[in-house]
Amino acid sequence: MRRPLAVFVALRYLRSGRGSGFVSFVNAASVLGVALGVATLIVVLSVMNGFENELRSRLLGLTAHAAVVPSGSGDPLPDWQPLVAGLEAQPDIVAAAPFVEIEGMLTGPGGMTAALITGVEPAYEREVSAVATSMVLGSLDDLRGGEQMIILGRSLSATLGVGLGDTVSLLVPVPSPEGRMPTSRLTAFTVSGIFELGVQEHDGIRALVHLNDASPLAGNNQAARGIRLETRDIFAAPQIARAAVANLDNPGLAVRDWTQENESYFRAIRIEKLMMALLLSLIIAVAAFNIVATLVMVVTEKRGGIAILRTLGCSPRDVVTVFVLQGTALGWAGALTGVALGVWLSLNVATVAPALESVFGFQFMPADLYYLTALPAELQSGDVLWAALGVLFLTAVATIYPALRAAAVDPADVLRYE
Repeated sequence: MRRPLAVFVALRYLRSGRGSGFVSFVNAASVLGVALGVATLIVVLSVMNGFENELRSRLLGLTAHAAVVPSGSGDPLPDWQPLVAGLEAQPDIVAAAPFVEIEGMLTGPGGMTAALITGVEPAYEREVSAVATSMVLGSLDDLRGGEQMIILGRSLSATLGVGLGDTVSLLVPVPSPEGRMPTSRLTAFTVSGIFELGVQEHDGIRALVHLNDASPLAGNNQAARGIRLETRDIFAAPQIARAAVANLDNPGLAVRDWTQENESYFRAIRIEKLMMALLLSLIIAVAAFNIVATLVMVVTEKRGGIAILRTLGCSPRDVVTVFVLQGTALGWAGALTGVALGVWLSLNVATVAPALESVFGFQFMPADLYYLTALPAELQSGDVLWAALGVLFLTAVATIYPALRAAAVDPADVLRYE
């Protein structure tokens, strides 16, 4: 049998629904099941990509792409200005800013809570973080050295029960010589601003003070504990930062990048994305193997036609080709329909999601829980290709049993009763 004839017979069998309404229905159901599975997989992966990017941008709002710190734990950088200038002169380094981080307890009218206090230089800080553009009240420039001003995350200010102009007390441990009992230091700060980055990791525990006010609390005067960097390429930030430090030829410096600081968050998202893909792939597999039932019914219905083809000289291999082509055609129809639907939904998720929320009366991602006003989505060609090729592979596997069953039809046994 020539291949064009195999294609012709396969297409004729696909139209066999005109003789059997049930087979036609199962054909349509198989294609629809595959299409919906592929579309759902593409949309879910796109939303997971968008959520990962949104979380990354918000986490980096106060973390920066990388940080240069002393290789010795707790060592200060008393002469940080030349270091900042040297780093900013390196290729692919956009900006650098000094910082000091202190762990302590903040007390306000609403209670006491643990906090991470970051000492910054406002003129430098606005170049490496998004806090200056995320101010809800006040301004980053309100932090002035020696005035004991503090900027709080929005959730942190709510926990402490304070607003602009209110006073909070900061309790920090004071380093003491070895062998002596550790002591603490209590300092009053006036709230000069409130920021909201949309991540509880920042808004719930972080606060900013001027570098000159934070350095004495950390045990040194006007010295930084590290330099934060903004790079041209966030994904190449670890390599860029390490190359910049290597060019400075200073063995006393080490690099800490954003992938290390937020590793647990992004690992959790990657695992969640993988599990969602596996679960949805099982749904696609079930839909793909519905094609088995369709082809088995066609084989049963067309036993007489298969027997006639065999008597006309068709080999078992030719019969296998007919049913593999038929199953592949169903798989292609479902895959192409699903890809088209999934791509359209992913590109229009900002419009489709609110419409579904209004119809069904629920929110996909409540704003008070996820700090998102819209469902994020980012369509990646790799996800689309993986979904399409995956369903085509499953469909090809699903055609094997029915095709072999058709090839095993004995013409003499069938035609004896015709």
